[in-house]
Amino acid sequence: MSANLTKQTTFDAIIIGAGACGLMCAVQAGFLGKRTLILEKNNRAGAKILISGGGRCNYTNLHTSAQQFISANPHFCKSAFAQWTVDDTISFFEAYGIQGQEKTLGQLFPATNKAKDIVEVFTQLCQDLDQPVWLNTNVNAVEQSDEGFTVSYERAGKLGSLTAPKVVITTGGLPVQKLGATDFGLRIARQFGMNVVKPMPALVPLTITGKDQPWYEQLSGNSIFCSVSNDKISFEENILFTHWGLSGPAILQLSSYWQAGEVFYINLLPHRDVAELIQNERLINPKKTLGLLLAGLYTRKFADALSGQLPVQKNLASLSKEDLDAIKQQIHHFKVKPAGDKGYDKAEVMRGGIDTNELSSKTMEAKKVPGLFFGGECVDVTGWLGGYNFQWAWACGFVIAQNL
Repeated sequence: MSANLTKQTTFDAIIIGAGACGLMCAVQAGFLGKRTLILEKNNRAGAKILISGGGRCNYTNLHTSAQQFISANPHFCKSAFAQWTVDDTISFFEAYGIQGQEKTLGQLFPATNKAKDIVEVFTQLCQDLDQPVWLNTNVNAVEQSDEGFTVSYERAGKLGSLTAPKVVITTGGLPVQKLGATDFGLRIARQFGMNVVKPMPALVPLTITGKDQPWYEQLSGNSIFCSVSNDKISFEENILFTHWGLSGPAILQLSSYWQAGEVFYINLLPHRDVAELIQNERLINPKKTLGLLLAGLYTRKFADALSGQLPVQKNLASLSKEDLDAIKQQIHHFKVKPAGDKGYDKAEVMRGGIDTNELSSKTMEAKKVPGLFFGGECVDVTGWLGGYNFQWAWACGFVIAQNL
């Protein structure tokens, strides 16, 4: 059964997806006197916002620049960030009662530590600005028509269609399926002949299998401040050992620059030279064992785990040059070859997506399809952990709204 569920209302644009980008787009369009309708498949708006940052929502980062983003075109995001800055984000939320507090590395959270406060800003503004949000609405198709576009959907068990001169697709990426994540945006892009950069999980834990797995498994729950690096980049933050491999902020960051089959290295003692520590300690306490020295640097559990690779029973005075070389290698150049990653359900975001060559960096409009806009995670612009991806979403939403 098919029924048109709409009233005789004219919308300047239909926005598909009530996430960070879609909500910001609707609100900014409302400020400009434009009327939009958001279609959202979930039963609530901002589903990913609500779970981000452990429910606290790291909504921007004070250090945002193009350098913290991965894209086939690293310059593409600059225009959006010039139009909507971090200061704009801070001022916007402050105007509606959200005071930010910096936690670490420029990460800004609401002072209340409640992600729902962020979502409520948008839901209230959408209501005040008469920008309706239809929840539990599944979009089946987007087609060009004489009026611009026809959007076919299913809502309350009934099929319907809407027309609008412009359509905005802000449906996110492939993580997290339980929150309704799909490849909808990528499918629509391909439908209109647009190229898509291969999507992959990003900001995702890495797995260790085979003979090395028991070593990692015994350390499950241990967190250590480290430097992790490959031939592309390095990050200094905590890593977390798990029964299936490695997680923690540093690993999530590096995962966005890691490809299957590659190795990377962990410096287990950044900013300090283990050989120098040994040399200084052996002058004071030559009979101290290497094991005791390591136990003072790490948890006992981690120091014990290193005993399989290092001469922990030897006292410092008796360590040979070969011993010191092995210790330096193990502590400062710990080699890791992951088997894979934990996939989209454990990934924070997706890398890859709609090729930026297909979009105008100034408007986010599809070059081949006037009136069709894409923003946020479905585009091939992926930020680091720490609020960067939200800043990208807010900026996209603002930019698109200016061009509806």
